[in-house]
Amino acid sequence: MEELIKRIQQDGDVLGDGVLKVDSLINHQVDPQLMKNMGELFAKVFAERKVTKVVTIESSGIAPAVFCALELGVPMIFARKSKSLTMNEELLTASVYSFTKQVTSTISISRKFLNESDNVLIIDDFLANGQAAKGLIELCQQAGASVEGIGILIEKSFQDGRQLLEGMGLDVVSLARIQSLKDGEVTFIEADA
Repeated sequence: MEELIKRIQQDGDVLGDGVLKVDSLINHQVDPQLMKNMGELFAKVFAERKVTKVVTIESSGIAPAVFCALELGVPMIFARKSKSLTMNEELLTASVYSFTKQVTSTISISRKFLNESDNVLIIDDFLANGQAAKGLIELCQQAGASVEGIGILIEKSFQDGRQLLEGMGLDVVSLARIQSLKDGEVTFIEADA
């Protein structure tokens, strides 16, 4: 997606060989028009998949996921990283390691929102090692839901997340694919959409 690539070039900040900071448009301050455009593009790409739920993980995936769900006319569910007092029903849970934060979190979704009749589209902000998406897939499997595809805003193609997910037989669509973050420079390869 050319619009996202231009914004990364303009506003992204490389913090090391593996870390890209995009907090001015995606994961702290959010550009709602960009999120809307990305969500609508995911909805268009996956339109034929009969998606019944869009699933993401809090918090940076919520904005593009909600716009995608709105366009598809289906609910959006976000997996929580911490249990709230109101989450007192049976939960689907999985452990997820965050490359950026260097911590493992237990994510959860209430079983009442996801079941075997659901066809899920997973949306996330970054794909690095694939652990967040893998955790969301695990939640879907626990519910008996089918994962129809995975939409990623920014993929770090120099890490093995895509190989992990495609090795599970899943379609991955990334809007920006980064080949390298070496020497403070963002180098892209051709995106999927």
